[in-house]
Amino acid sequence: MEGVNQSVVSEFVFLGLTNSWDMQILLFVFSSIFYVASMMGNSLIVFTVTSDHQLHSPMYFLLANLSFIDLGISSVTSPKMICDLFRKHKVISFRGCVTQIFFIHVIGGVEMVLLIAMAFDRYVAICKPLHYLTIMSPKICILFSVASWIVGFIHSLVQLAFVVNLPFCGPNVLDSFYCDFPRFIKLACTDTYRLELLVSINSGFMSVGSFFILIISYIVIIFTVQKHSARGSSKALSTLSAHVTVVVLFFGPVMFFYTWPSSTHLDKFLAIFDAIVTPFLNPVIYTLRNQEMKMAMMRVFSRIMGYRQIIKHLTCEQKFIVN
Repeated sequence: MEGVNQSVVSEFVFLGLTNSWDMQILLFVFSSIFYVASMMGNSLIVFTVTSDHQLHSPMYFLLANLSFIDLGISSVTSPKMICDLFRKHKVISFRGCVTQIFFIHVIGGVEMVLLIAMAFDRYVAICKPLHYLTIMSPKICILFSVASWIVGFIHSLVQLAFVVNLPFCGPNVLDSFYCDFPRFIKLACTDTYRLELLVSINSGFMSVGSFFILIISYIVIIFTVQKHSARGSSKALSTLSAHVTVVVLFFGPVMFFYTWPSSTHLDKFLAIFDAIVTPFLNPVIYTLRNQEMKMAMMRVFSRIMGYRQIIKHLTCEQKFIVN
């Protein structure tokens, strides 16, 4: 990271999303609502899973980890994007840009591994229910969580090691609202063809490979269940539908960014969707389709309200004694 100081460029300028005042207001309202909703929804899932003993199972442990990561996805780019909407001069420091890139890829790598772990969890639960608790032991769940973070850090650091010391001697305008490898590399004052290819192979292969692993695993689960009973197949489809929806929402934009030629307007639209809408939809999908989660949230809410009533009652008694 010491090589960052050798660059002439000290900050980058974002062109942002639009110059239209009406669109800026619309995007501000839209982004703010979804950002707050995603933070509240994912925080609620993490709080519910950790506080309700009936949800202390492998599936909900992984779900809480996914919601925690979604909090990170929402926070890496969204707050600055919302604040920059009404600014004429949208800037980010060199170190701030590098830091943003680092966390985007760490969190992205972690989520990919967690989604694979959740697919494996569903495979064991549906195809080998008698051995579920043995296979998905607490040690295995923690191993999945630790492995996801290790993969995320390695994935990000490998790319950053080749990019951070690039010479930046003039151009500093990014046609975006956040920093990422493809546009960042193109501003370097050197031939970056090989680096661009490396980034595309690294991120593209990881996202496409993970996506196909997940889709194949879901297909295997469905075919395995179909051999036993049509009723079981219907139940499996119902269980997996939420997972498939989340996988498509997450991997769709990511695969486009790193495997498709740059298309400015579509890039920006998908980036907003990936940064704000997807983290909001994940808790909605998992809670609306999961009766157990909804009941757990009601129990947690009831306990909180019960504690409030007790505190209120004690406060009234104290006031009565004082008077």
